[in-house]
Amino acid sequence: MNTARSVYDPGRTGSPCWWRPATRPVSFLLGGVLLLAVVAVAAVAAGPGPAGWVDDLTPITAADWDYDKAAHLIERAGFGATPEEIERLAAMTPEAAVNELVDFTAIDNAATRAFDPSPIWDPGMDPFPKSRADAVRIARETGSSMGVAMLPEGESRRLQPVVNKFFYGLRSNAIETQRLATWFGERMLTTRRPLEEKLTLFWHGHFATGNGKVRDTRMMFRQNEMLRANAAGSFRDLLVGILTDPAMLVYLDNGENRKGHPNENFGRELLELFTIGVGNYSEQDIREASRAFTGWTNDVLEFRFDAETHDDGEKTFLARTGAFNGEDIIDIILDTPVTAEYIGAKLYRFFVREEIDDVTRTALGATFRDGGYELRPLLRRIFLSRDFYSQASYASQIKSPVQLVVSTYRKLGLTTLPTIPDFNRLTAGLGQTLFNPPNVAGWAGGRTWITPALLLERGNLFRGVLLPDTDGFWAPDRSLPGLYAQVGRRIEAGMNITAATQEGDAESSLLADRDEDYNTRYGGYMGYVMAYDRLTLVPRQTAELDLARLLEEAGATTVEAIVDHLVRRFLRVPVDAAARDVLVAHLRDELGDDRIASPTPQVERALRSLLYLVLSAPEYQLA
Repeated sequence: MNTARSVYDPGRTGSPCWWRPATRPVSFLLGGVLLLAVVAVAAVAAGPGPAGWVDDLTPITAADWDYDKAAHLIERAGFGATPEEIERLAAMTPEAAVNELVDFTAIDNAATRAFDPSPIWDPGMDPFPKSRADAVRIARETGSSMGVAMLPEGESRRLQPVVNKFFYGLRSNAIETQRLATWFGERMLTTRRPLEEKLTLFWHGHFATGNGKVRDTRMMFRQNEMLRANAAGSFRDLLVGILTDPAMLVYLDNGENRKGHPNENFGRELLELFTIGVGNYSEQDIREASRAFTGWTNDVLEFRFDAETHDDGEKTFLARTGAFNGEDIIDIILDTPVTAEYIGAKLYRFFVREEIDDVTRTALGATFRDGGYELRPLLRRIFLSRDFYSQASYASQIKSPVQLVVSTYRKLGLTTLPTIPDFNRLTAGLGQTLFNPPNVAGWAGGRTWITPALLLERGNLFRGVLLPDTDGFWAPDRSLPGLYAQVGRRIEAGMNITAATQEGDAESSLLADRDEDYNTRYGGYMGYVMAYDRLTLVPRQTAELDLARLLEEAGATTVEAIVDHLVRRFLRVPVDAAARDVLVAHLRDELGDDRIASPTPQVERALRSLLYLVLSAPEYQLA
């Protein structure tokens, strides 16, 4: 058995690692702690509008427009930008800058790479069994499951190929979903339409769907494409799209929503999370909405309306009575004023700030509803408002893990997503895994992104980016997890895999062999081996970063100019004089000089250590 592809070979990257012998992570961490002590977390932002702009939806004027406000706009309506890109926006009028971002369909984005799915899905795998027990049951009843036949009578472990295939389906889709998330992260980095991707991320959290339950990357990809296609268009089209989306139908169990036996998951989340919010409907409304969506199901990747299981009887929903179907329910919801206010407020909290007063909520709701539930008029009003640029809004938002990582890469001017360290492991370590939100409510966001432990993780997050360890890199698409690596080693050594592989494992070993027709542990191992044989590998590369050249192009060659440039480039909140002195002294000590004479490996190391300190600052968590 050849499992060579499951072992990561750092030699494939061809990435330079000349800086690693000289790294001093302890000194970097101490420097970060010093900076934390010197700089106040809740610093007052520079560059926002006057205090009187809070809750003022009056459009900002060209006279009030400047670099800082352009930087704030692209930070919130996108993922940040380089100084050159910000200066281009600042040279426009605010109306022109906002229109360019909002009317993104006019921008050619063809150069953005399309997702290239791995050839992991065999036709016989549809529909994929809900569980291993279900896969085994089907095989016992029919002789095969997922396109794999049981072994002939007299063979040992007749169901082993079926169990192997089931675990192959689980493993391959889980890892393929990480490939999909990496592709999504790359789109956020390289797109010429930043608001399109920012909105796609927003709707992914609003209409939260997790592949941990769906278990079909094809469905997750199609949902992502649907969200992107409708990201700034009609909210009605977006609702119809998500309520006929196979991934959502599977995630909320609507295939089990049948006449006479309604499943209320779909109706409950539609009202509670997707449209009007808690307190604006009754339990009876949930039951009646659920009846209207009976028969809405899917044939694997396609929506299907099953008339035989649809309840076409009379229903009373939000004080209206009729033989309503699903689209009738959508239209009644949209005709309810609180819907526009609920969605408008949620977009406001995502793009502006957590607190929204009643007057602002009502005004934005009216804009949304009067615009026929088209999203662009609402987005324009938000992004042009004085309130958006006010002191309460400016540099007050805690970056989500995805925003933190992608915005850093964009501000560095990277054109390729680094995959050492792995994009998904970076964001997951901070609590955000694309295509696997924690539950149907999505990510809570805001202050929940920060805990004492996560703040330390955030502070050290970019060490692996600036000082990558290619030798110790663990690639999820080519490295077996611990237990299965042990199983593989035992198989290669001709040992018994049903014996305990580690202390405390005896009970699970017995359970692994509880059915004589197959061995679960072997099936789990083979699932990885088979998956690695079919999955397209993620290209692994470190950040294409040359800080010496970046600073030379910015005209920053002295230690003070370098510090000022990096602080302005990366922080929306200024550092005070004492903190600036710490950074200047650190760089001078690392360089052994007051300026860069010529780019050398020592200079690059010094610049990376300085940038590491800047990105470790608590202010960098704010957008």
